[in-house]
Amino acid sequence: MTDDPRRQIARNSMLMQSFSDAHTEALLQRSQWQSFRRGETLFLQGEDARAIHIVIGGWVKLYRITPSGGEAIVSVFSEGQSFGEAVALRGAPYPVSAEAVTECEVLRIPSAAVTDMLRQDPEIGINMLAATFAHLHSLVGQLEQLKAQTGAQRVAEFLLGLCNGAESPCEVTLPYDKTVIAGRLGIKPESLSRAFARLGTVGVKVNRNTATIEDIERLRDFSTSDPAGFWNKGG
Repeated sequence: MTDDPRRQIARNSMLMQSFSDAHTEALLQRSQWQSFRRGETLFLQGEDARAIHIVIGGWVKLYRITPSGGEAIVSVFSEGQSFGEAVALRGAPYPVSAEAVTECEVLRIPSAAVTDMLRQDPEIGINMLAATFAHLHSLVGQLEQLKAQTGAQRVAEFLLGLCNGAESPCEVTLPYDKTVIAGRLGIKPESLSRAFARLGTVGVKVNRNTATIEDIERLRDFSTSDPAGFWNKGG
């Protein structure tokens, strides 16, 4: 069914948006829709990569287990975002594990289906490169955040990303557990609590899984300001 909203989300993903209708339909015919409960594993670090995944609904985290046994969150993906392209096409082991952090649905595209299509039409490889570059760009952005912003500023940018063009005042729902938010932003859970408190001074109120933003522009100014001033003030 072409009017299936799940199929439309897949078609609009960065991975597929430049594919022809024929190529998209061919991939969808060979793919599987899978649902996961919160906390369920999609795949584990070290397993052979045999598929590319597109998130259709909900949120999925990619993480690594550190030498000390801790968990390091690499990224969190939401509706329309894909992951696993590079390793799936190489048939290499997954360098990360994937877990549903909310109830979610994903489209599992067998890597064999993509490689077969690449042999028929090498132009598809450009789309694959574009998706891989987008992931790399996202990781570079996260590294820049870690180096250039305070924890409170990272949280501010995270909240701004949830506003989706809304006007002030704005109320957003935190999409997943605060521990995952902290890991995604490279801060400790206790530091996240302090960051929320710090954001109270610029009009942000957090109550359980809801954040109310009094003035979006004020919060944006805070997120992009020189952090040196905040460090000097202990923020």
